[in-house]
Amino acid sequence: MKLTASVSPHIHKNISTKRIMYTVILALTPAFLGAIYFFGIRVLWLVIISCAGAIAAEALAQRIRKKKLTIWDGSALLTGILLAFNIPVNAPFWIPLVGSFFAILVAKQAFGGLGYNIWNPALAGRAFLMASWPEIMTNKWSAPASGTMSGIQAITNATPLTILKTGTADPVAMSQFGSNKGILNLFLGAQGGCLGETSALLLLIGGIFLIAIKYIDWRIPLSFVGTVGILMGIFHLAGVTPVDGIFHILIGGLFLGAFFMATDYVTSPITHRGRWIFGIGCGVITVLIRLWGGYPEGVCYSILLMNCLTPLIDRTIRPKKLGEQR
Repeated sequence: MKLTASVSPHIHKNISTKRIMYTVILALTPAFLGAIYFFGIRVLWLVIISCAGAIAAEALAQRIRKKKLTIWDGSALLTGILLAFNIPVNAPFWIPLVGSFFAILVAKQAFGGLGYNIWNPALAGRAFLMASWPEIMTNKWSAPASGTMSGIQAITNATPLTILKTGTADPVAMSQFGSNKGILNLFLGAQGGCLGETSALLLLIGGIFLIAIKYIDWRIPLSFVGTVGILMGIFHLAGVTPVDGIFHILIGGLFLGAFFMATDYVTSPITHRGRWIFGIGCGVITVLIRLWGGYPEGVCYSILLMNCLTPLIDRTIRPKKLGEQR
C-alpha cells in the first residue's frame, strides 16, 4: 500500500489546486483591466514579464530539485500577477523580473514549494524590492492616464499615503481628501499607486466573488479592513491623522492585501477564531506602520509578520477534539 506524506492541514475537498488558482486569477481580472484603463498599456507588459519570470523561476527550481514540473497549476502565474500588482507602473521592466525570481526561488521553492512556504511569495517579493530599491518602489508613481483625479492627486502626482507620510500637501489640497468627490475617486480608482491596488471597487468585486463561491473566508478581509477603519477613525478624532477611517480603507493596498493575499491558504490560520486574530493583527500592524513607521504603507509587512505567527495561532487556537473537555 502506497502512502503519501504531505504538509498539514489535512483537509480534503473536491477542488484542485489548479482550479483554485485560476479562479483567483479570474477574480483579479476586473482590477487588471482597470489598471490598464487607468495607467495604460504598460501595465500589460509589466504583468507579462512578472508572470514569465515567476513561471521560469518555478521551472528552474523544480528542474534543479528534480521535482515534477507544476508550472501550469496556476500558483506561479498567480504569484507573478500579484507581484506585478504591487509595483508602480513607472518601474523599469527588470523590477518585476527580479521580484518574481525572489518570490519563487527564495520565498517559495527554498522552503519546499507550494504548501510549505511560511510567507506569501508575492508579498515577500515586494518586500525584497522595497528594501533593495526603495526609490523605484516609492517615488516613481504615476497618475492614471484616464479618469478624474482628486485635486490633491492632480497637484502632486503621488500616492495619498505618501502625501500623508511626508506632509507635502497644501491645506487646500488636503481638504479635498475627505470630500465626496475625493472619496468617490478613491473608490473607483482615480488615484496614484501600484498597478492593482488603486480601485477599491474592482478589487471588492473580485473579493466578493471569491467569498460567494466559498474559496476564501470572509473573516480575514472583514477583520483586517474593519480594524484599520475603526482604529484610523479613532486616531482621526484624536487628531493623530488628518483623514478619517473611510479614507484610510480606500487608499493603498488594503483591499488587495485583505482579499487576495492575507487569505492565502498556506500562510493563514485554518480556524475561524484564528482568522479573526490574524485579520485584526494585520489591521493593527498596518495602522502602526502607516502612522509611525518609516514606510507610507503597512499592508505588505503586516501580512508578512502575521504569516510568521500563523503556526503559533494554529497551535494555540485548536478546535476541540471529540470528547475533549475545555
